[in-house]
Amino acid sequence: MPHPLLASMYVALGGGIGALLRYQLGRAMTHWLGAPVVAAFPWATLAANVIGSMAMGVLAGWLARFGQGGEQLRLLIGVGLLGGFTTFSSFSLEIMLLMERGQGAQAFLYAAVSVLAGLSGLYIGLIVMRLVV
Repeated sequence: MPHPLLASMYVALGGGIGALLRYQLGRAMTHWLGAPVVAAFPWATLAANVIGSMAMGVLAGWLARFGQGGEQLRLLIGVGLLGGFTTFSSFSLEIMLLMERGQGAQAFLYAAVSVLAGLSGLYIGLIVMRLVV
């Protein structure tokens, strides 16, 4: 277990990188799909949550398999980078906003697809790590 200050630095570094990646993903999705499409449905948040879940599966598979540098990698990538990249708090807010706009069916669909795709991404990430090594 690293010293608490060093552990905090791992999390902060990873979190900064993850937040920057999340911001750039949002910009790229807006450029790719167009502002009206992104404003109508939270595609960037959905993409971040699925990609982040898959990456978490790869990380969990790596740590379970090898365990080398486990705590540092967990802090830097799992807590920091993926914590800064995935946007579950934004996910919750967007569901509430859809519901407040009277789009309950879209809110339910978004929540269901996000959870199912995120779990699928995690599972695929674990399988990839099991097949690779």
